[in-house]
Amino acid sequence: MRTRVNSTTYRSAIGVALAAAALLVWLSLGVGIIGADGDPANRMYFGVLAVGIIRAIIARFQPQGMARALFATALAQGLVAAIALIAGLGLPWSPPAEIILLNGFFIALFSGSAWLFRRAARGQPERGSA
Repeated sequence: MRTRVNSTTYRSAIGVALAAAALLVWLSLGVGIIGADGDPANRMYFGVLAVGIIRAIIARFQPQGMARALFATALAQGLVAAIALIAGLGLPWSPPAEIILLNGFFIALFSGSAWLFRRAARGQPERGSA
């Protein structure tokens, strides 16, 4: 039995997740979040995206499973930041404050998308619908 899904909220959640993923790819490949452009430490972000993609496929893109997938993605993002800080990666080009701020931004985006998916899964009727 399928639950009723708030499609506007679901589409918003998809949009936030895709925008965050695209921005993460662009920044990690083009500019380099950790260290200078081309620093191999930035490859860890592909693991973050792999977590989200694999979990989304397992969840069959259902909203409750997608919420879990995006929370796991946010957790993976935090893990990459912790590894970079503990190992001292990216110095001198990326000071710790920069790594914390940039990764915190992505954690917020992935968590926000997860929250929207959870809200969509509740099956509440959309505003303005009868």
